[in-house]
Amino acid sequence: MENLNEKKGMPLLGDSFPEMTVQTTRGIFNLPSHYKGKWFVLFSHPADFTPVCTTEFIAFQQRYDKFKALNCELIGLSVDQVFAHIKWEEWIKENMDVEIEFPIIADTGKVAETLGIIHPGKGTNTVRAVFIVDTEAKLRIMLYYPQELGRNMDEILRVVEAMQISDKNKVAMPANWPNNEILKDRVIIPPATDVKTAKERLKKAKDGEFECYDWWLCHKKLE
Repeated sequence: MENLNEKKGMPLLGDSFPEMTVQTTRGIFNLPSHYKGKWFVLFSHPADFTPVCTTEFIAFQQRYDKFKALNCELIGLSVDQVFAHIKWEEWIKENMDVEIEFPIIADTGKVAETLGIIHPGKGTNTVRAVFIVDTEAKLRIMLYYPQELGRNMDEILRVVEAMQISDKNKVAMPANWPNNEILKDRVIIPPATDVKTAKERLKKAKDGEFECYDWWLCHKKLE
C-alpha cells in the first residue's frame, strides 16, 4: 500500500515529508497531500493494546479539538493491522468511554522504516516518535521517546502553537513560552547580524518600540 519516495534514512528538520499512500482506520490517505493547507502531527506508538499507548491515545483525543483549533490534525501509526487498530479503538470506547476520532495508520513496516522509527532490538515495535509537519509539508519538529515513557500532549500542543506564532510574526520563542521565567509570554526579536542594525536596535528600544537587555536580546509583547 505504501508508495514511498526513494530517499532513504531518517528525515531531517526542514525536509519535505515523504510522499506515501497509507491504509488508515479512516480509509486510504495520500500523505502529505491529504492534509494540504493544514499542519499535522504524525505520532507512532509501539503497539496496540499496550498500557502506555492506551493512555496516550486517550490524552491525544481529549485535546483533539485544541489541535484542530490550531488548524492541525492528528494521525497515529504502528506496525499493526487495521483490524487490530479498529478493535483497540472499540476497547477504548467500551472501557474508557473515549471515542478515538483521528485516523491510525496500519503500517506493514515500510512507513516506519522510511521515517527511521523502528525500535532497535524490539522487533517491529516503533519508537514513540512525533513528527510535526507544517502547511508546506515541511518537517518542523521531531521528538523521540523510549517505550517506557508516555508523551506530554500539552507540550506537543505548545510547540505547534509556538511555531505558528513564530512563523507569522518572524520572532523566536523563549524557553517555557508562554510562561518564561524572565520574559513571561513575550517573544524574542531575532538578533541583529550587523553593526548598523545593532545600533538601530538599541535606539528603537529607547523609543519604546520594544525592550532590550542588550542589542542581541530584545523582546516584545505580541500584538
